[in-house]
Amino acid sequence: MNSISTDICIIGAGPVGLFAVFEAGLLKLRCHVVDALPQVGGQLSEIYPKKPIYDIPGFPEVLAGDLVRNLMRQIEPFHPTFTLGERVERYAKLDDGSFQLFTSDGTEILCKTICIAGGLGSFEPRKPAIEDLEKFEGGRGVHYMVRDPETFRDQRLVIAGGGDSALDWTIFLAEVAKEVTLVHRGTTFRGAADSAEKVQKLHEAGKVRLVLSSNVTHVHGTDKLEAVTITANSGATESVALDHFIPLFGLTPKLGPIGEWGLDLADDAVKVNTLDYSTSEPGVFAIGDINTYPGKLKLILCGFHEAALMAQGAFKYINPDKKYVLKYTTVNGVPTL
Repeated sequence: MNSISTDICIIGAGPVGLFAVFEAGLLKLRCHVVDALPQVGGQLSEIYPKKPIYDIPGFPEVLAGDLVRNLMRQIEPFHPTFTLGERVERYAKLDDGSFQLFTSDGTEILCKTICIAGGLGSFEPRKPAIEDLEKFEGGRGVHYMVRDPETFRDQRLVIAGGGDSALDWTIFLAEVAKEVTLVHRGTTFRGAADSAEKVQKLHEAGKVRLVLSSNVTHVHGTDKLEAVTITANSGATESVALDHFIPLFGLTPKLGPIGEWGLDLADDAVKVNTLDYSTSEPGVFAIGDINTYPGKLKLILCGFHEAALMAQGAFKYINPDKKYVLKYTTVNGVPTL
């Protein structure tokens, strides 16, 4: 059995978990990162590595995959270790206040603190209730996420949805695909107002087609998807020939084994104290989308802030009699472990 010993075990190798390694490293705390996915980056790598992100400070625009690579470069001086492709299944608190974790493959991790940075947990795409939709999954024309935009180069696309993902991909793929139609059941969007305005301008310029107050109700084809039926709220229908249908209705999160750890939960999220993002179990912290507190915003940049305060809390838990004096990296540089 593989056994690992560290100061902080970070569960989740998404952007917030990776930045937590940096903040912990500044405090000379060793980190081991575990993720059920076979690569680092979480949703950024698994779902939309080519998607541009616009709200990271200092980057007017950065591709999700590039952000992950930059975060990995940033934490290199601290030499974190990783267990990828394994899910944390069991945990126990030991008599000395430290923890013992076991993964799905039997890896044992001994750590002084735990930081849960598992994003939404495990998740599945929300699929629209369309007959025969599954028939065209697996490369036959229906996609619930965009992994590589080049798949859609010079293709005819219909995107369905009204959130940020649908808006962002409509904007991005307008420069890649031959035709892009965005179908939304309402007249206003749930996503960012700026993105909705950009889509409207693309529609007015003839670069995308915007179909509001409508739904995709049927899919058609033999071996591959060939067309969809769009039905307006008024009952009118039209058939649209296409190469790919991309319904983007978000993800259904599943908390997984962490939900059985006895932590205080609310709506399938872990409740935390915003002083240091500690949970109801001393020594266990939670940052990023998996936590909840009054005023919570599920943004990467907010997760970065939570990671900084979590690291301070973890330092105090590990070193209760030691006072840490904040030092600025602009003055002291980045220490190495």
